Amino acid sequence: MFDNSQIQLNERAETLLQLLIRRYIDQGEPVGSRTLSREPGLGLSPATIRNVMSDLEELGLIRSPHTSAGRVPTQLGYRVFVDTMMKVKPLNNEAIEEISGGFARAHDPNELIELASELVSQITHFAGIVMLPGDQSSRFRQIEFLHLSDDRILAILVTQDGRVQNRVLFVGRTYSPSELVEAANFFNAQYSGRPLSEVRHVLLHDMQSDSHRMNQIMRHAVDMAKSLFEDDEANSVVVSGETNLLGVPDFVELEKLREIFDTFKTKQDLLELLDKSMNARGVSIFIGEESGYNALTDCSVVTAPYLDQGRCVGVLGVVGPTRMAYDEVIPVVDITARFLGNALSSLH
Repeated sequence: MFDNSQIQLNERAETLLQLLIRRYIDQGEPVGSRTLSREPGLGLSPATIRNVMSDLEELGLIRSPHTSAGRVPTQLGYRVFVDTMMKVKPLNNEAIEEISGGFARAHDPNELIELASELVSQITHFAGIVMLPGDQSSRFRQIEFLHLSDDRILAILVTQDGRVQNRVLFVGRTYSPSELVEAANFFNAQYSGRPLSEVRHVLLHDMQSDSHRMNQIMRHAVDMAKSLFEDDEANSVVVSGETNLLGVPDFVELEKLREIFDTFKTKQDLLELLDKSMNARGVSIFIGEESGYNALTDCSVVTAPYLDQGRCVGVLGVVGPTRMAYDEVIPVVDITARFLGNALSSLH
């Protein structure tokens, strides 16, 4: 995070910084002193405004892009604005009804997660991201192996909270239907009811210590299940509305867009960033370089954890430009996370 604890602004400087940021967020054009002097009720001359803007620039809160006479906020300027000046707007009834109505149509955890990502994307017109419920809250219920072809098996994993994960496994031999049933029965008897994270750990231990006493089919059962339980970061984050960013003027550079879309594709950075927000109380805001990832240096990420029966199990968020209406985006993220948590809790 940027350190703004040493920045002390008088009332005039605060007013001008706030006006400049709000106008820049709204219009996307550098803001000049003459433009600000026309603000109703301000009562300051362009010369006075230029002097104050010069002070703000020295503090690193605004900057002059290229040869423009106007100024734009820096990432530090946005941080000071968000922390000390911004008042969050209450979400209007139409948006609240859109969110609550969306969740009313979903009937299982996977649908709820995807809907949450789509809803925050649709309302904010940015990219919506949701980290799936963490393993600490999900317990293994059962696994089933189905024959697809000589070297392929479909593994179906079901957790106690109703989530279903399917994966095609490539194996080195052909298994009969009875062998697959026997393998699934063995695995379910060993691991049913355990947290997924614990199952991963126990599987590794079993593969190392029990291989001599296991018969061949049981070794293959554990081996196949191990590949299913391996951390799959690409499936740990749901992303919606990435294409919304194509219409954002701030992302005109193709190389910058490519880096952002690569981040959405690999999801590693997103997962780590969302994980940082797991223990946050309420909304977290990462402005530009605060995320710690090069691909997101021109982005802001607004996140909020969501609960399932009182336990924090995941994080929901929005990725957009640093020039976003934070006072409008924050309540969308906050309320959607609350609705998602309530919907998940109601499934139990």
